[in-house]
Amino acid sequence: MKIFNFFLFLSTYLIIGCGHIEHEMAEESKYIVTFPAKRDTTIYHEYVSQIHSIQHIELRVLEKGYLQHIYVDEGKYVKKGQLLFQILPIVYKAELQKSEADLSLAKIEYENTKALADGNVVSKNELSMAKARLEKAEAELSLAKAHYDFTEIKAPFDGVIGRFNDVRLGSLVNEGELLTTLSDNSKMWVYFNVPESEYLDYATNPKSDSLLKVKLRLANSKMFDEDGIVETIEADFNNETGNIAFRATFKNIKGILRNGETGSILMPVKLDNVILIPQKATFEILDKKFVFTVVGDKVVSKEIETGAEMPHLYEVRNGLNEKDKILVEGIRKVKNGDSIKYDLESFNEIVKNLNQLHAE
Repeated sequence: MKIFNFFLFLSTYLIIGCGHIEHEMAEESKYIVTFPAKRDTTIYHEYVSQIHSIQHIELRVLEKGYLQHIYVDEGKYVKKGQLLFQILPIVYKAELQKSEADLSLAKIEYENTKALADGNVVSKNELSMAKARLEKAEAELSLAKAHYDFTEIKAPFDGVIGRFNDVRLGSLVNEGELLTTLSDNSKMWVYFNVPESEYLDYATNPKSDSLLKVKLRLANSKMFDEDGIVETIEADFNNETGNIAFRATFKNIKGILRNGETGSILMPVKLDNVILIPQKATFEILDKKFVFTVVGDKVVSKEIETGAEMPHLYEVRNGLNEKDKILVEGIRKVKNGDSIKYDLESFNEIVKNLNQLHAE
């Protein structure tokens, strides 16, 4: 009797256990299905870029001499006309004073000669010679003033001072020697190279005659807070790379960008009426992409051709339309021809969940 009761208990336990397992399997076999979306969207092509100041010049010595004063420091902002460096001006000041004295003497000589010429005491040729000497003295004074002014090196525009080129107070500097650089960073020119095929897509776009707005991703992966405008395309393609250079201009109101920085340009490309599916709905066999479509209650594998890639999404160029139901989750748990139970979720809800999961 005890043996009989034991087997009865065991049989009951196994029946209940099997029922529980079947219930769990039934719950696990419910899959998520959605419809592809057909809509307009925008993708971004990314290009490595070089950032340059709208004006970036070298400040060089115009006259040989000793560096008497340095009025600025590296990295400082200066205003147009601000004095930056002073070359010892003693010799040039003496030349200026001599030229001023020579001019005064030439004026006196000219006035005297003119008075004599008016009284027919000297010839007109003498007067012409005196006038020529006066004009020569005026020219020499202008030249002396220029030399003297060259001892003061001033900022030709508002900008940021670069690194000093091994010059210190008291250094003997020669004509043409580099002192530092000056950069106008109020606007920045950002250069990036575009492949020929993508250039043709841009050039043949009916809206290509309007200014194209682009975005800039900085080296720390953060986006620059101003959009740029593509203003210039270089005349020639590079025969070695097959690329052509674009130039975008960015306002640099906060002064974050500096000459010589690098970044990535994001250029928008509009896609009209394209089919979009979640990337997680696809699987690969021998470098070909497939999805499982749901026909009735069966899954059927279908080869697709994808185009543009976006965060969590693929553009589908061939193989699907917006009326096809596709399996989104559980694609590794089924095989072609399997019958499944599923819940239908909207495309927007699936994308929202993917974005939230990625953000976390």
